[in-house]
Amino acid sequence: MTDVKSQQKADRLKAALKENLKRRKAQARGRQAANGPGNESGSLSVAAERDKPSD
Repeated sequence: MTDVKSQQKADRLKAALKENLKRRKAQARGRQAANGPGNESGSLSVAAERDKPSD
């Protein structure tokens, strides 16, 4: 019985994570569209700034 419950919980978690990923991808596409085509500003430049070594 416990194995069945843990499998159901794992399946619910998997589905929730999948939906979250879809939502985040849609948000990223929306932000990219708002920035305009060919404009690389946005989350990519923020990540690049974050990953630069500090002086």
